[in-house]
Formats: sequence, structure tokens, C-alpha cells
Amino acid sequence: MANVSMTINGKQVSGEVESRTLLVDFLREQRRLTGTHVGCDTSQCGACVVHVNGDSAKSCTMLAVQADGADVTTVEGLANGEDLHPMQAAFRENHGLQCGFCTPGMIMSAIDLVKHNADPSETEIREWLEGNICRCTGYHNIVKSIKAGAEAMRG
Repeated sequence: MANVSMTINGKQVSGEVESRTLLVDFLREQRRLTGTHVGCDTSQCGACVVHVNGDSAKSCTMLAVQADGADVTTVEGLANGEDLHPMQAAFRENHGLQCGFCTPGMIMSAIDLVKHNADPSETEIREWLEGNICRCTGYHNIVKSIKAGAEAMRG
């Protein structure tokens, strides 16, 4: 067993994990942060995307011990109380979700995209989301949501 300590959504946490425990399992099972989803276990779907030290990472392929000492943000850490993050609000306002299973990963990936490119084109958005799969929609409203979220984040 290994001890891990990290900051999750602004709060210092620690726990004991087996060395093979995935970050997604630590978040969901030990920290009860179930917004981060497990969709494929192969790093294909992107439902498990979180931010580790400010960059998006697929938590289903990262060990919890690799995040020891890191700053981790999950979808639960984006809102400020009742005030949604601009990207979350854009997904709600532009119907960027259907069943919602992929939505946390899409939002986390979209925020990372906007961090790197404040005004992405539709093509750039679609390319950035290659690692995120939505099984319900045709991506039109997801792309629309990301464009609106990027605009809101620019202020």
C-alpha cells in the first residue's frame, strides 16, 4: 500500500491506495467524486478527463501514486457554489449534452483547449476532442457549446 496526498478541487486530501489504483478509482471510490466517469478503461472515450496541475489528463490511465503531490481538478471543482463555470453554463445553454455521460470529460477537455487557444475554430475544437467520444449526439451542439464557452471565458 502507498500513501498519496494531493489537492483535489482546492482541498488537501490524502489516502492509502494500492500501487495499482487508478486516479479515476481514487477519485470515485475514496473521494466520492463521481462526476469523473469510467467509460472504456482503455483511454479511448475521454469520460474520465480531469485536470492535473492545470492540464487535462485521462484519469483511467494514470495511477493515483502518479498524482501524489499534484493539484487535481474534477468537474465538481469548476462551479463556484451555485454559479457554474462559463463552460458548464455554455453546455447547459446550448444543449451540449444528451445523456450526460461524456459531458464532464468534454467540459474538462474544452477548458484545457481554451487555455491553449482562447478562440478555437470549429475544426480546432473537433480535432481537440478526438479523444472524447459521445455516443448520443452528432457533436454539433457540443462544438457550439465550446465556442460559446470560449467566448464567455474570454469575457
